[in-house]
Amino acid sequence: MAVSPEAPDRAPESAPQAADEALPYPFERAPGLQQCPMYARLREEDPVARVRMPSGDNAFLLTRYEDVRTALSDARFSRAATLEPGAPRLAAAPQNFKSLLNMDPPEHTRVRKLVSREFTARRVAGLRPRIQEHTDALLDAMEQKEPPVDLVPALAFQLPVTVICELLGVPFDDREKFAAWSRVFLATTSVTKEEMLASQIALRDYLAQLVAAKRQHAGDDLLSALVSIHDEDGDRLSEEELIFLGISLLVAGHETTVNQIANSVVSLLTHPEHLERLRKDPELIGNAVEELLRLHPPGDEALLRITLDDVELSTGRTVPKGSAVLASLSSANRDAAQFESPDEPDFDRPVNPHFAFSHGPHYCIGSGLARAELQIAIGSLIRRFPTLRLAVPVGALRRPEGMLVHGISSLPVAW
Repeated sequence: MAVSPEAPDRAPESAPQAADEALPYPFERAPGLQQCPMYARLREEDPVARVRMPSGDNAFLLTRYEDVRTALSDARFSRAATLEPGAPRLAAAPQNFKSLLNMDPPEHTRVRKLVSREFTARRVAGLRPRIQEHTDALLDAMEQKEPPVDLVPALAFQLPVTVICELLGVPFDDREKFAAWSRVFLATTSVTKEEMLASQIALRDYLAQLVAAKRQHAGDDLLSALVSIHDEDGDRLSEEELIFLGISLLVAGHETTVNQIANSVVSLLTHPEHLERLRKDPELIGNAVEELLRLHPPGDEALLRITLDDVELSTGRTVPKGSAVLASLSSANRDAAQFESPDEPDFDRPVNPHFAFSHGPHYCIGSGLARAELQIAIGSLIRRFPTLRLAVPVGALRRPEGMLVHGISSLPVAW
């Protein structure tokens, strides 16, 4: 059984902080899109820092690129162990069900393989014309409005939700309902434990009803295909796995991209020299999207992991067996040991191995689809509105607190 770092099997040889000195985490958000300066300090002074999570449990926070890569790829850092009784948890409410996000290989490999063909480069390339159609329709509607227009509901939310609804076979008319559950599902401190548990139950019931409906009336969609796989051979995919795989794909399939579109647009509008360059050279959109993902990913850290053994990291520090570990993706993405001029946008960066989509076995299965949506949405937006600008001071933009993912709550723009 996994145990909290407050009572590890063996204490680290040289812990930088005593358990009662753990830093409160998540850290307070910096203004705008700036990264909290605590990450830079920890990378330099305490790259394996002890932090106290919203649940009250302690964890080790990894902030350097090499250590984060280890945590994301080394089998000794387990996602499945977070489901064990008494395991440390990030938020007050536990997520007591199996999903693609909290499985380890080989179980994770088995389930992931069932959906991976839907997200191949070839399949995503075939979806690009449809994504472009949806984008053009949303920009047409936006153009008919009197500015300022809030870009979040006008484009950033609608596009990824529309795409994932079509792909999974989820009714588009239910978007506001499941989006509200998703936001609570991904909360850490912004809602109560009771609200978190209620949203988990609501999402589970909703997907169970959809699965039942697909059994009666199958469609040409991914959820129908998964129902067929289960009904033909329950050993390949159990009913519980089917339902929670649907939840994983639905939530992850829109929340991160919604936030990343908003983050990327704010970054471009506050760096006019980069925006102008992108307008003059649209072929740079792929590089630009990667660099904006590196600088402003929609989440600070990867999902919580538990160590299955003592693990020595690049710093020489040992994380004891049974410890909770958070690997900061956003901090690793700004590690000067990996990226030259890490805090500056560089659309000519030749190699960009950022962690915005994680790394290792849990590398985001929908990363290709998300990249396509980002490239098409941002490229089309700046072409259609050459004078696009923020309609409010950048300091007035609000970033939601207490969430695993984050972006901009409201993004008024004019042209």
